[in-house]
This record gives sequence, structure tokens and C-alpha cells, in this order.
Amino acid sequence: MKALLDFVPLIIFFYLYKTVDPKDTNHPLLQLIGSAGGVDNNNILVATTGLIISMLVVYGALFVSQKFRLDKQQWIVLFMTVIFGGITLILSDDFYIRLKAVLLNLVFAGVFLLSPWFSKDKKPLIQRLFGPVFNLTEKGWFKLNYAWAAMFAVMSFLHCFFAYIFMDGKYWGEFTAFGDMIVMFSFIIIQFIVLRKYFKTAE
Repeated sequence: MKALLDFVPLIIFFYLYKTVDPKDTNHPLLQLIGSAGGVDNNNILVATTGLIISMLVVYGALFVSQKFRLDKQQWIVLFMTVIFGGITLILSDDFYIRLKAVLLNLVFAGVFLLSPWFSKDKKPLIQRLFGPVFNLTEKGWFKLNYAWAAMFAVMSFLHCFFAYIFMDGKYWGEFTAFGDMIVMFSFIIIQFIVLRKYFKTAE
């Protein structure tokens, strides 16, 4: 259920991004926040407004349901969404909301990469996450940890590519809403296929 809730703000963002007229400066969400809008990027401004509002609602609900706490990853995602989304709305410049996913994935890559040096037991982050699932050697855990760091680095590059390089960002919304998830799930599926013989139990 929690995983499904995480996708609600993204779905709302994509829907508004694709349905709002880029030249519509009078959209109700823009009026709600007192924004005059932009020249031809109001679909992104409206979508960003919807994203921030829905993120606050969804993560507020998760905060209550999780006994008044959020995971570190949830705090990072919420913080960066509000900060970069807020800058986007204040400046009416979609450069910053596009930049959010690029930096967010770099942050996750850095967290995985540096985790062994910032934990008391010197274990990589992936071992703490998948320790109950896989039976790997110390070298194996480090290799898997580097693989996850590399995956997030590649994801960051792809977001940069679709946001700023490929066809002037024409398909950025599509990649953000669907391509991101496809890459992530494909990586996870491949991981479980490659490591299937290292499962601790048949269950």
C-alpha cells in the first residue's frame, strides 16, 4: 500500500503535465498559489504545484500511519521536491524541477557508494537492505552495492539526457513518469535472476 501511495504524486504530476495548456496562465492551481505563470511552460508549473500538494498530503498520511515518522529516503524525496519545486514556481522556470531528479539520483548513488565508510559496522547499505534475503560474501555485498550506486548514476544521466539534451526535453515527462520506473524494475528483476542461487531460503 505504501509503495502505491508513493506513485500517486507522480501520476498527478504526469496527468497535469500532459493535459494543461502550456500557455494557460489562469489555471486554478496557479491562482491558488498566487502565481502569474510563465510564457509557455504553465503545464510544468501547474504539474509542479500538483506534485508538491499531493506529496505533502501523501507523505503527511504516511507520517501518521508510520507512527509519526518517515524513512530517510522519504525525507530526502520530500525535501528535494518541495525545495526544487518551490524554486521552479517562484522563478517560473522549469529548469529546477527537471534538475531535481538528476540530483536526487546522484544523492542516492552517493549514499550507496559511501555507506560502508559512514556506518559503525562498515557494511554497505545494500547488505542492510537485502541481508535477510541473500547469502553473499563480503566481496559479493560490495559488488552488489556498487551495482546499485552505478544504477542510480545511470538513472541520473538518463534524467539529464531526457530533460536537457534529447529533443529539448520533449519526452522528459514520459521518462519521469514511466521510464524511471521501467529502468528501476528492470534492474531489480535482473538482480534477482542473477542472484537467485544465493537466496537464503526457498521462501
